Amino acid sequence: MATAATVPQTTDMEVLYQQRLSRYVTAMRNEKPDMIPIRPFVAEFTGTYAGYSCQALAHDFHQAFDAACKCAADFDWDAVVANMVYVWTGLAQGVDLAYYGIPGIDVPANMGFQYLEPPEDNAFMRSDEYDQLIADPTGFLYNVWLPRVARPVRRVGEPVTEAHNLSFVKGGMAMMLYFMSFPAQIARLRRESGTVSAIAGIFKAPMDILADKLRGYLGLVEDLMQQPDKVLAACEALMPYLCQVAKSGADPDKNVPIGYWMHRGCVPFVTPAQFDNIYWPTVKPIIEELWAAGHQTLFYAEGNWDHHLQSFAQLPDQSIVYHVDQGDIFKVHQALGHKFCLSGGVPNFMLAYRPADEVRAHCKKIIDGVARDGGYIMDASAIMQNDSRVENVRAMTEFTREYGVYSDGHSALGAPCTKSRYAQSHVSQLPQPGPAARPPGSVVPWAKKRTELGELSGDVQLLEDIWNNVDALANTYIWQLLLSF
Repeated sequence: MATAATVPQTTDMEVLYQQRLSRYVTAMRNEKPDMIPIRPFVAEFTGTYAGYSCQALAHDFHQAFDAACKCAADFDWDAVVANMVYVWTGLAQGVDLAYYGIPGIDVPANMGFQYLEPPEDNAFMRSDEYDQLIADPTGFLYNVWLPRVARPVRRVGEPVTEAHNLSFVKGGMAMMLYFMSFPAQIARLRRESGTVSAIAGIFKAPMDILADKLRGYLGLVEDLMQQPDKVLAACEALMPYLCQVAKSGADPDKNVPIGYWMHRGCVPFVTPAQFDNIYWPTVKPIIEELWAAGHQTLFYAEGNWDHHLQSFAQLPDQSIVYHVDQGDIFKVHQALGHKFCLSGGVPNFMLAYRPADEVRAHCKKIIDGVARDGGYIMDASAIMQNDSRVENVRAMTEFTREYGVYSDGHSALGAPCTKSRYAQSHVSQLPQPGPAARPPGSVVPWAKKRTELGELSGDVQLLEDIWNNVDALANTYIWQLLLSF
């Protein structure tokens, strides 16, 4: 590898931004840029560096934005997430969600927010409710799931209270406030430090949704043994909705990937057969659908997914970026490196507890063994919390800049990665919603609303367009609560 001395530097932030975007996208296409991109997923670490508590980052997203911007300006990073402490606990408290431990309330102020697993005998979805979810996923979330996870919300037919009303008012307005703050934060990163926003949009596997937010992990395990057909049918029912959510937040320029947070669908959380027969068949068609639309997906493989590498290799070339957490990055490189860009592989315990020289040595090992032909992005194995030491993160950054230069690389952004040839031959494998289900993206479809309005005059298309746009906000509210909060 060459050294950083061969790379020209610039202080023009827009020029720097375009260089970094080109570098990042070139690597994600599994090609060789001018140097290895650095894209650390830094969460509570930003507070460690910038002087904010975990409570401040989680409960005041403006302070989280400030911390992310300070880190991006002070470190030589190509891309970051605009706010990796993504769950705004102010929103969670406004809705009064039951499944979060909020810093300063439920957990110590300098501990990251915690997800509270539902008890097996009181899960947010009962074992005999699969048919309701399958028949109408959006209706089930609003009418059954939400009253269980949002403490003030009443079920249909129960007396409505002031707290019930306030949960929706505060929750809806808080979500809009939060989401509408991101474009300015992304622009700020670009303007102040020339830093690229690393991902856009969110995706989670249908079976992970069941384990995370509906049945709980123990409930899902029982169902996989007792009623696997219902689990599969539920996963299939969720597929078109989760795909719609992923597309709705994706990068319109099709440069940065959709984040896919992989939780409990791998061995040993499930058996190989359960992965092969339920988990993977209800994920693969969605990834292919997103790729046909020109969107890469970042497989953030939390834990160790090495058992499933051959399944991931079934996906189209370049369609994903594969992030390595506890897996063997060299084994992953052998299995997937010819098809996909890889990232990660620097253990978090090393960044937290080992000397800086050991960090540098490990980065060299990864660069030599995985990154020589491009297609690699430097990052820690998992999201960096407040135990990562500043000197070790700096060592990872500086060593990669010094050692990770390609003398024969390129960094030309060119046209967006649309993969039109794949799109032209792609046939969607997504199941269609059932006859009683609300279509993905809507809560009260215009076809239903139209029957309530009687005879109309004037511009009916205008009425339909505005109704659909506003109704989509209600859809966003419930599905983003499920996926993001």
